This record gives sequence, structure tokens and C-alpha cells, in this order.
Amino acid sequence: MTARHGMAAVAVVVWLAVGAIRPAAHHGTLVSYDRDKQWTAKAVVTEFRYLNPHAQIYFDVTDQQKAVTHWSGELLPNPAQLIASGWTRRRSLDALKAGTPITITVAPARAGGSVVLVLRILNEAGQELLGAAPPPGAPVAPPK
Repeated sequence: MTARHGMAAVAVVVWLAVGAIRPAAHHGTLVSYDRDKQWTAKAVVTEFRYLNPHAQIYFDVTDQQKAVTHWSGELLPNPAQLIASGWTRRRSLDALKAGTPITITVAPARAGGSVVLVLRILNEAGQELLGAAPPPGAPVAPPK
């Protein structure tokens, strides 16, 4: 076997070994948010993006003093999971267009700021659009 063939064989073995290794990490959705501090609030959708790996929703919450806080939220299901549950891109964009009032339950980012993990979205009629019910005793307004 020539040196050239030997190098090619080594390259193939390395390529196969690297390809066989499963990615060991995800971007940390479940550990990046504090589910023990989740809250629910009435909000207004400002934008919805049906993206991979997770759809994004942008919304505003107005407090009792009429101050508006802008939030961005990551949906836990990925687009494939959304489609499997009947939540298509078209349905998302129709149901969550800018200006739509919603009730949203979220878990705040452990790093702070105005980024959240979306756990549940209800439409104005109280029908569940996405997610599951918050646990008993979850706060009903965003923390100050």
C-alpha cells in the first residue's frame, strides 16, 4: 500500500468516526429558562416567526401603570412538532398576527432580560393555541 493510499484510508476512518458521533449538546432550551418562576399575562402579539429550531413570538405586556414591556419568546416545540400537532406555518401566521391579544404563560431566562420560554398561549376567547396549563400557584403577572 502506498503512502497516498494510507493517507486516504486514515482520512476515511476519521471521517467515519466523526460522522458516527452524535451531537451531544443542544442549545440549552430547557436549562436556559427558570420554570419555577413562570408567569402568565395578557399581551399583544407584535410579531411571530415560524423558524427552525424553534418558532419565535414577540409580544408586549402593559402593566397597571400603562408601561409597556417588549418581550421575545421561544416556543419549545420545533416546527416539525408544531406541524405534527396541526400547527402549520399558515395557521401560526393567521392566529398570531401582529395586534392579536393573547394570554401567555412563560418561563423567564435565567440570564435575565426580556427573553422567555413560551409554555402556553391562549387566544382572546380563552382557547388554547399552544402549550400546556401552568402548574397550580404560578404567578399571574410578570415579575418587576
